[in-house]
Amino acid sequence: MTFSIDRIDHVVINCRDVEATAQWYRTVLGMTVERFGPRQRVALMFGRQKINLRPTGAEDWHTAAVDAVGSEDLCFVTAAAPQEVVDHFAAHGIEVVDGPVEKMGALGPMTSIYCRDRDGNLIEVAHYGN
Repeated sequence: MTFSIDRIDHVVINCRDVEATAQWYRTVLGMTVERFGPRQRVALMFGRQKINLRPTGAEDWHTAAVDAVGSEDLCFVTAAAPQEVVDHFAAHGIEVVDGPVEKMGALGPMTSIYCRDRDGNLIEVAHYGN
């Protein structure tokens, strides 16, 4: 039997401080913070996507072979113009690591701006279009 993958359902970010990380993504990237399950785990919601936040060292949660904070490279797509993203980051004291710069995304050419979240993960915010 052969199968194919349709989409990504969610990803998990290992972090030092779940509440502080959730606040960063809510404030800087506008994501909604939700709690789920009997242990009230924390998820970030945006569009039809979900990111679970896992405290590093959590013993009751399966994770990758290396439980490392700051090892993610994540790309998010926005309808906002690249300069709006740069201005928004500046207003929140977020250093732009690179960009605006032209990159190739899953749907073709895009303009990207890079920063790091509070755990050092590389965050790319991309805009498709002119």
